[in-house]
Amino acid sequence: EDLVQQIPPIHEIIRALGIPLIIIDGVEADDVIATLAKQAETHGLKTTISSGDKDLAQVVNGNITIINTMSDLTLDPRGVKEKYGVNPEQIIDYLTLVGDSVDNVPGVPKVGPKTAAKWLKEYGSLDAVIKHADEIKGKVGENLRSSLAQLPLSKQLVTLKTDLKLDLSPEDLIPSDPDIDTLREQYRRWEFRGLLNNLEDMTASAPGAAGIQQRQQQQPEREYSTLLGKDELEKWLSKLKEAELFCFDTETTSLDYMQAEIVGISFAMEPGKAAYVPLAHDYPGAPDQLPRDFVLEKLRPLLESDTPGKIGHNLKYDMSVLANHGIALAGISHDSMLQSYVLDSTASRHDMDSLALKYLDITTIHYEDVAGKGAKQIPFSQVAIDEASTYAAEDADVTLRLHRYFWPRLGAEPGLRTLYETIEMPLLGILSRMERNGVLIDAGLLKQHSSELSRQLLDIEKEIHNLAGQPFNIGSPKQIQEILYDKMDLPILAKTAKGQPSTAESVLQELAADYELPRMILEYRGMSKLKSTYTDRLPKQINSATGRVHASFHQAVASTGRLSSSDPNLQNIPVRTAEGRRIRQAFIAAAGNRILAADYSQIELRIMAHLSGDRGLLDAFAAKQDIHRITAADILSIPPDEVTPDQRRAAKAINFGLIYGMSPFGLAKQLGIDRSEAKQYVDRYFARYPSVKEYMDRIRATAREQGYVETVFKRRLYLPEIRSRNAARRQYAERTAINAPMQGTAADIIKRAMIAIDEHLLKQQTGIKLIMQVHDELVFEAAEDLIETGVTEIRRHMEGAAELAVPLQVDIGVGDNWDEAH
Repeated sequence: EDLVQQIPPIHEIIRALGIPLIIIDGVEADDVIATLAKQAETHGLKTTISSGDKDLAQVVNGNITIINTMSDLTLDPRGVKEKYGVNPEQIIDYLTLVGDSVDNVPGVPKVGPKTAAKWLKEYGSLDAVIKHADEIKGKVGENLRSSLAQLPLSKQLVTLKTDLKLDLSPEDLIPSDPDIDTLREQYRRWEFRGLLNNLEDMTASAPGAAGIQQRQQQQPEREYSTLLGKDELEKWLSKLKEAELFCFDTETTSLDYMQAEIVGISFAMEPGKAAYVPLAHDYPGAPDQLPRDFVLEKLRPLLESDTPGKIGHNLKYDMSVLANHGIALAGISHDSMLQSYVLDSTASRHDMDSLALKYLDITTIHYEDVAGKGAKQIPFSQVAIDEASTYAAEDADVTLRLHRYFWPRLGAEPGLRTLYETIEMPLLGILSRMERNGVLIDAGLLKQHSSELSRQLLDIEKEIHNLAGQPFNIGSPKQIQEILYDKMDLPILAKTAKGQPSTAESVLQELAADYELPRMILEYRGMSKLKSTYTDRLPKQINSATGRVHASFHQAVASTGRLSSSDPNLQNIPVRTAEGRRIRQAFIAAAGNRILAADYSQIELRIMAHLSGDRGLLDAFAAKQDIHRITAADILSIPPDEVTPDQRRAAKAINFGLIYGMSPFGLAKQLGIDRSEAKQYVDRYFARYPSVKEYMDRIRATAREQGYVETVFKRRLYLPEIRSRNAARRQYAERTAINAPMQGTAADIIKRAMIAIDEHLLKQQTGIKLIMQVHDELVFEAAEDLIETGVTEIRRHMEGAAELAVPLQVDIGVGDNWDEAH
């Protein structure tokens, strides 16, 4: 279905490009290509065929060449011989012997490319191979002799037609001029940013006024200023002070918010009018600029005041950059990135360039346009001021336009507006402070751990090689594939898009249940990733000025509202493995402080109880019972004290699995039981908790009806594939519909807790700092003498962050490091 939907717009784009489009019903495309190539040859033309179809190798000769742009492979007669081991005129015979499962050509069983090429080299042709069939020994000879009757049909199926009667000639295939307007419309509609940029660059550089006019038509009217003198700056400052709201953006030396210094700053108060103040462009010949310290001191009262309100795009970054210069940004009113995210987290990427194109129909200047790409990219301080000014002023201008586009739409949705104003915007400053607090890391402990991991990896590598019976590169999927499937003949559970046996982690996990080698490969992969991502890298991420690691926490990434983190990704540190816990031991408290970790207990199950209203779940939580033990006892009809650890584990898998829409098949795989037994577990569960089943059916129906689901706090997750005719995609959307309200509500609750705790900590001015948020856990660094009161207050605010039908429960631990506290 997804492919079918893409065909009409692709055809329209091809036509708009001026490329002749040949569609002939009832005829194979490769027969048309072969016929046209032969026709061109009779006209004295050389032809290049762009294709990965091996059938077309049969028409290759001195005038016809194949190029496979996917593999950058060119096949002339010599290339065909090198690739297939036969000449182009032998390709038909070669394909007849090998067969083609995609085209349903049987071939000779167990005859692969090497055997077919060997026979044709020895005998010259298929007819000769058939003639000498009795001489070929072994099983493969038996297979050949038993296939003789069907070989003529196979040969007919692989032979391309080169004499089709086509109502066109090579002259009809000359491209015409592209239809620029249609291309622009299509590229914008499908968000082909790269193609659109190339198109605009092409039309802008076209000779004459027409090309320039086309480029100008894509840009809104604008008046941008570069402020190089004090008088110009003062005029703008006066306007900014009188404004109700203004937009600003910083240009800096780095994406690292802890190290970035301001190179310039831009402002906008009304669409189309913006100014850039260059402060630190230092390329040879750069014009004189106002001193950075002077300008920032002039701006300080404005930026540190609650009025006027400030608008930005990803203001958390600008807030931190200003903090590097001693300015505490206040009066943060709006962030267009968060407005886009709250309105529809899945509709688009939320960077300014993508949003400008999607919602404003504006093609923005990209950073690479002014600073270059890759190794040739220059620092922004080296960008010519005239180019930098247009780029930076446009950022402020477009951000203001985005705000004016999004804000009325948020206002029309009271639930979303409340979410934006009471959760996402207040959280912005809290995350900035948390990021800047950072976490202290024991680099020595990590170095020791890394050395131990290196030794363990060497031992595991030796064991893997022994199991395989030979050394090989464990990091190479191709070599793993050869060992597991060719040499060891393990069952092929899944294939890649190219039809090769898969070595993906999910496949290896399935194989690991029965075979030792896949299990060892998974262990090696996991340990290697921990070493490269954490034990090796974390010490290098320690900020030299603070001695701490400062991760980035992202509000506008996860579709459900959860925060994500990077540099480092704290969410991916394993909590249940010994190696993961050792990494957490390196997250330590400063002298005189301890780590305090507060974690919501089974929050998503509690939200399920609230949303479903199931009496059994509500009563179990109200009585503070072990929900997994009670579930096991209920579905097995035994007393709770007789539940075994395995039975509790199965009940836990059901409890959490249902939140993620797990089927009996998935549960069977997870528990290592047969599907019928898993289905009995699920049936008993729903019989005991019928309102859970009713909720799941109801939320799926709601999602299909309105196209989205909501959290308790009205956050929306749109599900565009909930009505898909593709069963796999529709079922995935249905599972998401069940899970998203719970995961999203949990995200909202912990954000509300962070806001309440931050307000309390700022008011009390205590020696407690929030340093991390990971999943359902908040991590603090607290002075030792404040631990007791800190635990009480943190628990009070976290458990009071939402009023559900069941009480929230928070588990709090204290230790010298994160592992001890967790």
